[in-house]
Amino acid sequence: MTQQSVQPTAPLSDLCSGREGVILGIRGENRLKRRLAEMGFVKGARVSAGQTAPLGDPRTYTIRGYQISLRRAEADQILIAAADSQAATPAE
Repeated sequence: MTQQSVQPTAPLSDLCSGREGVILGIRGENRLKRRLAEMGFVKGARVSAGQTAPLGDPRTYTIRGYQISLRRAEADQILIAAADSQAATPAE
């Protein structure tokens, strides 16, 4: 089976550990959008996926030099694009 990669537009929760993405937007209620924006999750920001808790939720993300934990339900609302197209293809 091939290594999973983020589709051109995918939720942040689909980002593999160690990979980077660029935020395209946030779905959901204004309250959630405002809260995430206050933490730095804004359009154009680069974010990388980190460690996942033993039971799979929450997960850490690094954005603007900070590590932030988000639950999967929150990360599902953040749309990203892969930061580097080479990350999806295996090295030769």
